[in-house]
Amino acid sequence: MTDFNNKEYDDDTKVKYDSDDGIEFIEDDYSHEDYDYEVDDEFTYPEDTDIPQYSDDYHDDPNYKRKKQQKTSIGEEILSYVKILTVAIVVAFLFTRFIIVNAQVPSGSMENTILTGDRLIGFRLAYLFSEPERGDIVIFKYPDDESQNFVKRVIGVPGDVIQITGGHVYVNGDMLEESYIREPMNDDGEELTYVVPEDSYFMLGDNRNNSKDSRYWTHTFVSRDKIIAKVSFRYCNVIKKKLSFAIIK
Repeated sequence: MTDFNNKEYDDDTKVKYDSDDGIEFIEDDYSHEDYDYEVDDEFTYPEDTDIPQYSDDYHDDPNYKRKKQQKTSIGEEILSYVKILTVAIVVAFLFTRFIIVNAQVPSGSMENTILTGDRLIGFRLAYLFSEPERGDIVIFKYPDDESQNFVKRVIGVPGDVIQITGGHVYVNGDMLEESYIREPMNDDGEELTYVVPEDSYFMLGDNRNNSKDSRYWTHTFVSRDKIIAKVSFRYCNVIKKKLSFAIIK
């Protein structure tokens, strides 16, 4: 039997020499207790070291970000349109509620000044600092049914005495010159007289032979607070389907 007169361990080969039988391999099993080491928590890479960065977050994907930005921009654009539309609707409502009247005439009682199917614009603020005058064409609530709006010409103002006789209209004893009427008024041989009360107005249509006006209403006069607007102009005719702008007077 070979006798090895060496150290019990050879540090280089990591084997144990058996004095009787030879060599016994040592298991390569090292516990943490066999080594004394320290972890440097403050270790940093040198400044010039290019350290690759990795992320498993899909939000860092450029395509995802671009699509998200596109969706956001589309949403913001739609929202801006909605805001503009809302403001336009509110402005239009306030404008038509407090400033103008957009009306369509269904009959021919004001021909030839206003034709059947004409669309009119009336100015609500026309009488804010003044009163209706004789000859004005106004939109007002029909005295016998205030759910309806009528368009007529002011003939008598508060305090006037109106007489209709011989196919003519007299105001305070003077015959009224009326170049705007469609045709001479029929003379039925009857003389009519009206005294216009305070804060009230006497109305006639320009088409005298085909107009339901103060001559025939149960409530003859229109009170001041029922006058909605003064007609300013017409801008189209829905029956003829064409624009027909004209100042009304």
